[in-house]
Amino acid sequence: MRIMLKSKIHRATITDCNIDYEGSITIDRKLMEEADILPYEQVQVLDINNGSRFTTYAIEGGPGEICVNGAAARLVSLGDLAIILSYCHLNDEEARIFRPKLVHVDANNISTSVRRITETAPV
Repeated sequence: MRIMLKSKIHRATITDCNIDYEGSITIDRKLMEEADILPYEQVQVLDINNGSRFTTYAIEGGPGEICVNGAAARLVSLGDLAIILSYCHLNDEEARIFRPKLVHVDANNISTSVRRITETAPV
């Protein structure tokens, strides 16, 4: 089995940080659907502004919401741009033909495009 990128929400803006919540990242429900991320699914968050990276799980939020909760809230700041990644496990044959989903968002975390990455990964 190979661990492959399943989907990516690209350049989402952090709208809130809640240190007192038990953990997770709250993501606009519509963005989760577009990126094929389920509630409680593991995601990796990459902060573009400061380079921090962390793994947590996703929970559904309201329109435009991207809120980092719990201890990870110390790793980001309001207004930071982030990339949210999800992964899947595929056998070798599936991995060679699989193409991840890419969701681009604007400054308000509204999707501007949703597509499958079409270029072939280098072999």
